[in-house]
Amino acid sequence: MLVFSKTAGFRHDSIPDGIAAIRQLGTQAGFTVDATEDAAAFTPGNLARYAAVVFLSTTGDVLDPTRQTAFEGYIAAGGGYAGVHAAADTEYDWPFYGGLCGAWFQSHPAIQQATVQVEDHAHPATAHLGNTWVRTDEWYNYRTNPRGTATVHVLAALDESSYSGGTMNGDHPISWYQQYKGGRAFYTGLGHTKESYAEPAFRQHLLGGITYAMGVAK
Repeated sequence: MLVFSKTAGFRHDSIPDGIAAIRQLGTQAGFTVDATEDAAAFTPGNLARYAAVVFLSTTGDVLDPTRQTAFEGYIAAGGGYAGVHAAADTEYDWPFYGGLCGAWFQSHPAIQQATVQVEDHAHPATAHLGNTWVRTDEWYNYRTNPRGTATVHVLAALDESSYSGGTMNGDHPISWYQQYKGGRAFYTGLGHTKESYAEPAFRQHLLGGITYAMGVAK
C-alpha cells in the first residue's frame, strides 16, 4: 500500500509518527508500505501496484488535474482509499475527492478529551472497541454531515456534550466507510497528535480501516 502525506497547507508534526506506525502495522499484518510526498507517484501504472492509498494528514491542493484523473481511474478500477485526519482538509476544488473522503473539514476547537460513540461493532476499524471510547485528540467539525450521503456508513460519532466546540448539532460523525465509484473508502477524523500513533486502540482502528480499504477485510 501507499502512504501519501504531501501538504500544501498546515503540516502536522505527527506525520512521521503516522508513517512509522503504518509501517509497523504492515509488518504485523503482512503488507508492504511505500511512503511518498511526490505527486508524481499518481500515474495509472504506479497506482495499479497498490491495494490502497492512505492520505495521511494531507492538506490543500496536492494533486494537479492529471494526477487527479489517474487517481479517479484507480478508484474506478477497484482501488482503495483511507483518509486520516487532515485528509478532509484537502482538495476542496475536486468534487470527486470530497465524495470519496465523505466530508470536508470546516473548523476545530482546542485539543481536548471527548467521548466517541461507536455505532458499528462489525467493521474491523471499530470491532475492538466498546460502545464508547474516551480519548484526547483534535476534533474536526465538517462542512456537511456525511450521514446524509447515500453510500456512507458511519462507524463512530462524537458525543458533543462531552467536549466544547462541536458545531454539528449533536450528530457528529467522526469515522465512516463506503463503497465509492468502484472502490472502497475509509475515513477517520482521529490522528492529529503524535501520541495517537502509539495508542493501541487507535492503531487497531487505523489498521482496520486500512485493511478494509485494501479489500483484505470485508
